Amino acid sequence: MKLSGGVEWALHCCVVLTTATEPVPAARLAELHDVSGSYLAKQLQALSRAGLVTSVQGKAGGYVLTRAPELISVLDVVAAVDGDQPAFVCTEIRQRGPLATPAEACTAPCPIARAMAGADAAWRAALRAVSVADLARDVDEDYGPTALAGIRDWLS
Repeated sequence: MKLSGGVEWALHCCVVLTTATEPVPAARLAELHDVSGSYLAKQLQALSRAGLVTSVQGKAGGYVLTRAPELISVLDVVAAVDGDQPAFVCTEIRQRGPLATPAEACTAPCPIARAMAGADAAWRAALRAVSVADLARDVDEDYGPTALAGIRDWLS
């Protein structure tokens, strides 16, 4: 499965927002990650529409997480940015061609559709099992406890 670059950007922003003590402007997040501000704004809007972040207006405005990072899964972010449609959509190709299976004989999904649905379910379960808090903890484990603290200081 191929995910958009927006998923990566949105996940990084969510991890950064776990450290923020005040709302973080989209422009500051874009600068931190050296990415397009307008493209990042679209990802933040998608997160906002999904209820994962909220935009605080005003001079000290910006984005904040709407709930504890333990309660936001990687799957939540993926669905917010790329949608929640299944990776595979069966078109019932078995019902076409010179040896087509009659529609009335197709009462259950074919083995290909079942395999793809199982893979999709496993992928979603794996992403549902990882929270934004888990990602932040892993950043601390990989780069040391000063990594996110340094980002928090840079944002202030």
